[in-house]
Amino acid sequence: MAERHFVYPGMKLPFALLVVCFAAWGVAANMTDPLVQVFSRVFSMSTLQASLVQFAYYGAYFCLALPAAFINRRFSYRTGVLTGLGLAILGAFLFYPASIAMTYGYFLLALFTLAGGLSILETSANPFVIAMGPEDNATRRLNFAQAFNPVGTNIGVFLSAALILPNLNTASSEERAALGAEALLAIRSDELQAVMLPYVGFAFVLVAIWIAIALRPMRTRQEAAGGNVAFGATLRRLLGNRHYTFGVVAQFFNVAAQTCTWTFPLQCVMAALGVNEAGAGWYLQASLIVFLISRFVMTWAMGLVRPALLLTVMALSGSALSLIAVVVPGVPGVWAVVALSVSLSLMFPTIYGLALHGLGEDTKFGAAGLVMAILGGALMPMVQGALLDGFGPALSYIVPGLCFLVIAAYGVFDLSRGAARRV
Repeated sequence: MAERHFVYPGMKLPFALLVVCFAAWGVAANMTDPLVQVFSRVFSMSTLQASLVQFAYYGAYFCLALPAAFINRRFSYRTGVLTGLGLAILGAFLFYPASIAMTYGYFLLALFTLAGGLSILETSANPFVIAMGPEDNATRRLNFAQAFNPVGTNIGVFLSAALILPNLNTASSEERAALGAEALLAIRSDELQAVMLPYVGFAFVLVAIWIAIALRPMRTRQEAAGGNVAFGATLRRLLGNRHYTFGVVAQFFNVAAQTCTWTFPLQCVMAALGVNEAGAGWYLQASLIVFLISRFVMTWAMGLVRPALLLTVMALSGSALSLIAVVVPGVPGVWAVVALSVSLSLMFPTIYGLALHGLGEDTKFGAAGLVMAILGGALMPMVQGALLDGFGPALSYIVPGLCFLVIAAYGVFDLSRGAARRV
């Protein structure tokens, strides 16, 4: 009878609170994506230099995922969630002193702290959702929770499009260089104040979520806090599991493709249509609305079609759309970039659920490995940024196109092993 439940009895409210967390880190991630273009203009730097934003953000995910696994194993998923939220709150509040200092490095520190907290939160929340119900519908349950992530991503992009991008001064790097020190500082101060405000507001939202979770007991059936942490043995088992390790590789390239797709559409649209950052921002918004709708559609489709088969089809379609963006620049290329969000919609939770299937007691550390794979979002945007600086926005989309091919290979691998299941 228990297997018929979507979540176990007594877990509906904890599940709902975690769903809010999924939306919260979506806000942060996609409010951050346009900062590459923002800081490129504010600090008059190259796209490659500005891509350190994503290196700091996703690099923090890599650094903090393993400590999160130890927290989850030694204490509980709930402890991990609260720890992650607390660190994220600190990082969001750090945007205030960063805006006063007006130094790029301070913003990178704030982003690293914010993302470090979200890394712990995500490492804890994803397997927590899996543990809240029967294993046979775990992938579908995770997809449902992740379906609310794009609600947050749309809010994040809207905040950027409404509060940050319209407040950028239109002066070019050359025009800024010709300004006096006081005039340049005045412009920069106004721009960085606009960057700071939504992040500080976001910090107060996270405080409210932290309080709600802290007041609610949330232990799953499988959890037993205080167990021994046999890290060496766990690591050997995980590294010896080809299905899991290929899943980590696929997740690396999935996050790389996702980050590249949503980091550089501003540059693509501006080059193709001749609009400014504020105008281009609405195309990113459209992309994420597509992502939101597609996530729910894919969650429904997963009840009818094998997850790995859907993953393979969407990855191949993503590669084809990336090719269109490369070879047909202009309006068709812009809409191909927007449509990439359809392909991305199911990938993260599907890879996550497939890779963790059957890991048992190794799940907590396995989840950390999959979150560490988010390092792809730190490295590959820098590759695409370098291509963009050298060859233009259109050609740079060859990077996500190649990433999608790796994901398709994992889907085929899972299908060939007979490991995919109807959920």
